[in-house]
Amino acid sequence: MPLDYVLSLADLGANLTTVGGKGASLVRLVAAGLPVPGGFHVTTAAYQDFVDANFLQADILAAVAPADPAQPVTLDAAASKIGERFRQATMPPAVASAIARAYANLGGEPAVAVRSSATAEDLPELSFAGQQETYLNIRGQEAVLKGVQKCWAGLWTARAIGYRAQHGIEHAAVRLAVVVQRLVDAESAGVLFTANPVTGQRDQAVVTAAWGLGESIVGGLVTPDVVNVQKADGRIIGRETADKQVMTVHSEDGTREQPTPDHLRRAPVLDDDAVAELVRLGRQIEQLCGGPMDIEWARAQGKFAILQARPITALPEPEVPIPAEWPLPGKGPFFRGSIVDFLPDPVSPLFATLGRDRYNAGEERLMEWFIGDKNARMTWLDIINVYAYISMRLSLGAWLRILLALTRLSRLIRTATARWREEAVPQYRSAVARWQSRDLSESPGADLLDGVREIYDAAINHLTSLQSGLLGAAGGAEAIYTTVYDRLIRRPGDPASVALVLGYESAPIQAERALYDLARWVGGRAGLADYVQSRPTRPLVAELAGQEAPPIVDAAAWRDLQVRWQTYLERYGAMIYTLDFGQPLPMDEPAPIMQTLKHYLSGAAPNPYERQKTLEERREASVQSVLGRLGGLRRKLFTTVLGWAQAFAPLREDSIAFIGFGYPQLRRMLKELGRRMVQAGAIARPDDVFWLTETEVEEASAALDRSEGLAAMATSVRQRQAEWRAQKRLSPPPTLPAMKRFFVGSLNMGGLSTARGRIQAGDTLKGIAASPGRVTAPACVLRGPEDFDQMRAGLILVAEITTPAWTPLFAMAAGVVTDVGGPQSHGSIVAREYGIPAVMGTGVATRRVHGGQVITVDGDAGTVKLTPPDVAIAP
Repeated sequence: MPLDYVLSLADLGANLTTVGGKGASLVRLVAAGLPVPGGFHVTTAAYQDFVDANFLQADILAAVAPADPAQPVTLDAAASKIGERFRQATMPPAVASAIARAYANLGGEPAVAVRSSATAEDLPELSFAGQQETYLNIRGQEAVLKGVQKCWAGLWTARAIGYRAQHGIEHAAVRLAVVVQRLVDAESAGVLFTANPVTGQRDQAVVTAAWGLGESIVGGLVTPDVVNVQKADGRIIGRETADKQVMTVHSEDGTREQPTPDHLRRAPVLDDDAVAELVRLGRQIEQLCGGPMDIEWARAQGKFAILQARPITALPEPEVPIPAEWPLPGKGPFFRGSIVDFLPDPVSPLFATLGRDRYNAGEERLMEWFIGDKNARMTWLDIINVYAYISMRLSLGAWLRILLALTRLSRLIRTATARWREEAVPQYRSAVARWQSRDLSESPGADLLDGVREIYDAAINHLTSLQSGLLGAAGGAEAIYTTVYDRLIRRPGDPASVALVLGYESAPIQAERALYDLARWVGGRAGLADYVQSRPTRPLVAELAGQEAPPIVDAAAWRDLQVRWQTYLERYGAMIYTLDFGQPLPMDEPAPIMQTLKHYLSGAAPNPYERQKTLEERREASVQSVLGRLGGLRRKLFTTVLGWAQAFAPLREDSIAFIGFGYPQLRRMLKELGRRMVQAGAIARPDDVFWLTETEVEEASAALDRSEGLAAMATSVRQRQAEWRAQKRLSPPPTLPAMKRFFVGSLNMGGLSTARGRIQAGDTLKGIAASPGRVTAPACVLRGPEDFDQMRAGLILVAEITTPAWTPLFAMAAGVVTDVGGPQSHGSIVAREYGIPAVMGTGVATRRVHGGQVITVDGDAGTVKLTPPDVAIAP
């Protein structure tokens, strides 16, 4: 019997590749001594030889190429073509002989279940539940062979083709194994979930049960009993006994449904002791498999049999109560302003510890440099209910020293650019380069953590150099220029002051043009362009990160695209969404960038080169027009202040875009520590390291360096993630304790400001006029990068704040509204570059505006008019 065609259910050499997801799960269960019915695997090698012997692969791929999940008729057509080919095919003699012998070895001609087991099913991310075929009560050699071949054909049903396409699974990569098991003559059957699939509670199990075979539950033919169980002790905490009107039973040639006997219809299928016994088996399986499981079971003569077990996918995280109190870490007051404007969401535990402490240490270094007192603590970062706040803890003496130091401001402004370019940037680059040249896998954990601190210290020094110089100088230069122009120079009919500082090169604009260039390159390759346009965005991004080219795309063009795409992400994908390094970067989740590339590819977005050239020409024409009528001191004053503003305009954007330069390397180092913790069984995924505290990471790294074991931290991680989600539903107060009026210094990332301290009632929100124009359109409210795929061309972008990483969305936006920001903030500048209206600093837009609601943005008046939610735009 060729071992590559058939394997025992207990064969420890069987794995996902050879026996599929269902088969691999059964191997683990059998090895652990769990009550699994006997049988054997028909491996993927048997399937592949069947396909090869009948020359099916080319026909399969040709049939599925035009299949589109959005058009069910195309799925049906593909399935019909492939099904006909499978029906005409014959099983190779060697394969048939191997299966026949394995069946004969079960003894006699027992009734068996023949179940499909694909290589892309029963995975933690995707279960493929219900997508493959199962045949019950199959008896006799010929029937088993037919059942196996029908399972193989079931890999290509319309629903299976559509499911794979929706989830980005390559059709060419899937193979099918088959599990053949003795059939349990079940008196009852059902499903055990080792976590509550509705609430997500991991401490509960849920049992569903019906009389007869389990197909009545799986097929939705009967309403089963449902029993909720406290998993730790098997205690019943809820029971619903259903009226089970039908049951599935064996028939001569398979199964059939029949009415449930009257005395069983309303009777509990399992008593409390049986439920507790089943849950004990479930706990054992969950521990064996490392997570919550969906387990099919059957019961005959009082004994349970485990038929299959798969990870529970799409399990909701357990909800935790939203905090009602805001406990203060001191007297305060505490403000949501300054640096916190770039920390809009609750922060990760690692940032709340390591990040906060390193930032505060950087502030101490800045104050020691500025006034000689590191304890002055001009802006001190605190964490309250997982949100970042700042406090100003200055003694009278510190205030006096700051006032005396203001005489140095002139020198600070004059040297701002040089200090940024010649000190902060080189130091930051050097710290990152030292670790980019290291083999992270060979570095001790303690060294990696020290490297993380080194890189983040350099990032904070870069940030504080901006706070103490370039950004303040940029904001001041533009404010002085605007005042001089508006009060002394501008005449009726002259352009607004912003028109004279637009059209310059900056990092976000370079990123946009590079993406446009990539789109043009793709557009020049018809087959590749068609594929990129038609493929759903997230599966397309996953394919670009893979090893193989899609079968319908030219392989050389695809490899070239992969190189160009990766080069783009490495160059521009570190522009941060937030200062919290625990949150993904654009390069980590690049689907929004790809969505913008597709927008450029469609031809609907304006050419950024032409837009910038137009702005540049208008700027120069406006400057020359003004200079033509000026002379003497007014001309000299105008050229001086305009020169300041024009010099700082691109530098401000470049410096903000550079804040995240070291984040990719820092995150790689932390995820390397996370990978080691996963191997040690402490956490589930490398990214879970960001949900640990600095002390926990430090202690775990030291233990691993000593080759010691680690305690499990997965439960703590899940709890913190649940708390984070609950905190995100909060609207953090702008001040703690509450104050009617407040002022707080800004980080001055382009003049950030907010109306958060002002009550915004009525149907008109007041903000800051940031980019001229007026537009009425539906709103797209984005809480963060996780919502970027909701953005569509022609919608008004509504967000708490935008950073350079948000720039790709502006190509699609009809207008922009933010909670935080001012006329010199990033969003304002980019909106003016794109020529779309913008209102910044409303304070409440993300809470008052609903997705899809029609709003009117007036970028001249600084207002946002809210239309009732049921009102649509007239055609």
